Amino acid sequence: MTTPPKTLPKVLHLTTTAISLDWLLAPQLQAFMNSGFEVLTASAPGPHVEAVQARGIAHVSVPSLSRNMDLRSDAAAWGELRELFNEHRPDIVHTHNPKPGVLGRLAARLAGVPIVVNTVHGLYAQPTDQLRRRLPVFGLERAAAMFSDAELVQNPEDVRLLRTLGVPTERVHLLGNGIDLDRFAPSAGRSRAARALRRKLGIAPSTPVVGMVGRLVWEKGYCELFDAVRSLRSSRGDDFAVVVVGPEEVGKSGAVDQHTIDEMSALGVRFLGTRTDVDVVLSLFDLFVLPSYREGFPRAAMEASAMGLPVIASDIRGCRQVVDQGVSGLLVPPRDSPALAEAISQLLNNRSQRLAFGAAAQARARAEFDQERVIARTLAVYRSQLAQRGMAVPQAPASSAETASRYNDSIDLVATAASKPDALSPAA
Repeated sequence: MTTPPKTLPKVLHLTTTAISLDWLLAPQLQAFMNSGFEVLTASAPGPHVEAVQARGIAHVSVPSLSRNMDLRSDAAAWGELRELFNEHRPDIVHTHNPKPGVLGRLAARLAGVPIVVNTVHGLYAQPTDQLRRRLPVFGLERAAAMFSDAELVQNPEDVRLLRTLGVPTERVHLLGNGIDLDRFAPSAGRSRAARALRRKLGIAPSTPVVGMVGRLVWEKGYCELFDAVRSLRSSRGDDFAVVVVGPEEVGKSGAVDQHTIDEMSALGVRFLGTRTDVDVVLSLFDLFVLPSYREGFPRAAMEASAMGLPVIASDIRGCRQVVDQGVSGLLVPPRDSPALAEAISQLLNNRSQRLAFGAAAQARARAEFDQERVIARTLAVYRSQLAQRGMAVPQAPASSAETASRYNDSIDLVATAASKPDALSPAA
C-alpha cells in the first residue's frame, strides 16, 4: 500500500494591499516555502499581485479590502475573509497592517483556523496622542489580540505597551525588523549608477544631497521637511540638493497636495516618485531624513543606515530603535521644523561628522537589522504553535537551523530616557 504524500502545513499571509507582499514580505514568504510550508497570500487586488505570483507565491484577492475607513466595504471584506478561510482551510493565518489585523484575526478564529498570528508593524497611536485617538486604537488592538495565539511585535516599546493593555505576556514576542543586507550595502556598481543618476538630475558632484524615502503623506513629516528646505534655502542658498523618493497618494486622506509639490519643485526638490532601485538612490544621498510622526520600525531608515548614511529622524518610537542619538545620527523633536533645519545644517557643515555617523549606522545595521533574524524568529513561532497542537512540524534545513541558532537572542533596545513622554517604563 502506498503511503499518501505528507501535506505541508499551510500558512496564509493577509495584508491590505499586495505592495506589502511584494516589497516587504516576499523574502520572508519565500523563506517559509523553502522551510517546508505551503504559502498562500491574500490582499486587495492591484498591480503588485502579478509580481507576487511571479515569485512563485500563490495569491487570492479580497476585493473589498482597502485602507480607507468605510463600514460598508469593511463589512464586505469581513464576509470575504470568512469565505476565504473556510475555502482554503489554512493551518496558520498570519495578519499584517491594522485593518487586516483586526478583521483577519477575528474572522480566522471564528472560521476555526487552528493558529492565528499577527505582526504589529507599529501601533497607530502613541501614548502622547489625544485620548480620542488612543482609545479606539488601543481598544481595538487589545480586543483583536484576544483572538490570536501570537503577537509578533516589531518595536520593543510596543511590547511594553501591549502588556500594559492587558495582552497576555505569553502571546507577545519581540520580532524586530530587518532588511536585505546584501542588497543594501555600498558597492562600486551602485556608486557608478548613483553618479549617473546625479548627472541625470543635474546635481553637481560636490553638492551634498539630503534625501528622504517615504509615501507622500503628511504624517511622514513632509511639512517639517519642506519648512526646513524653505529656511535653509533662505540661509544657505543652493549649496545642497534635496531628493524625495516615494509614491504620491492621490485622492488619499492626508496626501501631500500637488500645489505643495509644485512649490517645492520650484525650490529645487527633486521628486523621483516610486523607484525599484532604492539601493542606488540611497547611494546618491549624503544624509537621510525621516521626520515622521508615527513609525513601527522604519525600513527606509534601516536601509539608509546599512548604506552607511547618517540618519536624522524624529525622536519617536521606532526611529529611536534605528538611530543611536549622537552616534549614528540625530534625533529631533517631532513636528519641529526649526530643529530639523538645524540638524540638517549641522551635518551639511560637517562632512567628517557625516562620515563618522554613517560608519556607526552601517555597523549597527550589520549587527542588528538582518532580515534573517526576523525569518528565524517567525519560523520558531510557527513551529512552536504547531508542536503545541500535535500538528506536523516541518524540519528546518541545516542552513535554516544554523540561522535560527545564530538569531535566537533578544534584540537590544536603544537606551530610552525616562523623560521621553511616549516611552513607557521598562518595568511596564
